[in-house]
Amino acid sequence: MPPKRRAPAPTPAAKDKPPRQSALAKEHNISAATESEIKEAFSLFANSDKELPSPSLRRALTALGVPPSSNTELQDLLDAADPEDTGSIEYKHFVAVAALKLASRSDESVQREVEDAFRLFTDMGGEEGKITMGCLKRVARELKEDVPEQTLRDMLLEANGGSGVGRGVGIKDFEGVMRRAGVFR
Repeated sequence: MPPKRRAPAPTPAAKDKPPRQSALAKEHNISAATESEIKEAFSLFANSDKELPSPSLRRALTALGVPPSSNTELQDLLDAADPEDTGSIEYKHFVAVAALKLASRSDESVQREVEDAFRLFTDMGGEEGKITMGCLKRVARELKEDVPEQTLRDMLLEANGGSGVGRGVGIKDFEGVMRRAGVFR
């Protein structure tokens, strides 16, 4: 009988690998995850030629959560994104404008976003001001996700630095997790 072949060594799944930062993302000092969000906003409003009609710039930036603060700022962004006034914006120019807007978010604005996201986990469950095991179970249930309890425990321990499941996760720990994940800079 011929010898049995060994099965190839398992390779990590593609989903386990963090996305690679493109040259465009590196150029504008944004993470691969941020570029993915920018690309999604661009594709929502892009035409069949893979260009964003200039009048859609406001909507695309609003979809990213960084709308222009005034008509004057919108015009300045349009001038930067469509310098030749062609009526359409190429992806690389949209990335530049979106990265600029994302980087210019005020600390107060970021703090408000952190607080709003934190409140989504803590409302209707758990102790006031903490994300608890009960909060995570409720969120998983609402999202119709079957998440093993051990995974939820691991999430809490990762977020609070291993201080124990019963301690929960406070807003500062939550903000740290969000920053490490690249959600907020």
